[in-house]
Amino acid sequence: MNSPSIEIVNPTGSRRVVVTKPLPGCHWLDVLTAADCRVEIIQGTGILSREAITATVGPRCDGVIGQLTESWDADMFAMLATAGVRVYSNYAVGYNNVDVEAATALAIPVGNTPGVLTEATAEHAVALTFAASRRIVEADRFMREGRFIGWLPTLFLGQLFHGKTVGIIGAGRIGAAYAKMMVEGHKMDLVYYDLRPNLELEAYIAAYGAFLTSQGLPAATCRRLGTVDDVLRDADVLSLHTLFDASTHHLIHAPRLALMKPDAILINTARGPLIDEAALVVHCQANLDFRAGLDVFEDEPAMKPGLADLPNVVMVPHIASATKWTREGMASLAACNVAAILQGLPVNQGGDIRPFLSGKVPALAPSIVNATELGL
Repeated sequence: MNSPSIEIVNPTGSRRVVVTKPLPGCHWLDVLTAADCRVEIIQGTGILSREAITATVGPRCDGVIGQLTESWDADMFAMLATAGVRVYSNYAVGYNNVDVEAATALAIPVGNTPGVLTEATAEHAVALTFAASRRIVEADRFMREGRFIGWLPTLFLGQLFHGKTVGIIGAGRIGAAYAKMMVEGHKMDLVYYDLRPNLELEAYIAAYGAFLTSQGLPAATCRRLGTVDDVLRDADVLSLHTLFDASTHHLIHAPRLALMKPDAILINTARGPLIDEAALVVHCQANLDFRAGLDVFEDEPAMKPGLADLPNVVMVPHIASATKWTREGMASLAACNVAAILQGLPVNQGGDIRPFLSGKVPALAPSIVNATELGL
């Protein structure tokens, strides 16, 4: 096995930190350098094997920043513990690729990067929604192939959202931001499913509805429904924003796809395995007016057979958080998690994350998901 190429920053640092991919920006490196870290960045664009990561971590390491494309299971954390690793930070807000329980059992704090992805991911979900509904990719291909010979009344008819119903599964930060964009921008009604009511979101939509009424327009409404199925039946467009775990694997499967309106639109910017991708292929083949917009895939980076052939599915390569500000902010948060823990600093208790994104950062770890369990 060939050893991966390594870029070393601050080679005289006393604390060794391994980063499994090059990250954007410079601030994150400034944070680690200021914490006296020698930063070793594995070069390349492919998904690293467990063996390559293990070989790079070696016999002694203090901290690791890893990626959502890597499986950080019990064996990997045992390897980190043997090397003396004191903190792992995931370069992502989600951490379904991380065995947090195993890390906690070995007293290894696990960081993530919340707060900076909200608007970027919500905006991207909106972009996918309109790309799917207005058949942008199909029409673009049509133009590039030289097939446009003039305006036609029936050319690429799509969906109008104004006054229709948007549904979300998962009303956390990103889901709520997406819902607000769709409701405010297009005077839609909202239905959602979440284990807990989002009272702030409900109040926000109620206030917007009151404003519309004051302008002589129908009020937008917000309803939390009792089941996922109820949302699927009502929604003209459905966007997934729930966490992925064993309970949400294949949350959207063949029977639930059958519940949706024949011309509904399904959006996924969360995690690929929320959707039974093979079932989606069959459903889209049989229902050409049904459309989907996918940023994530069940067997990423692979796609299920037939998916790429579907004209009614818009697909992009996991770029929902791909804005410069967001990705650089994620790097800063991941670095701050590692730097703070290695210096014995306390954990941020849900405060604003913006001070961690530039300049001199607070003497805190911005987000450690198992902080309570570890008494941090």
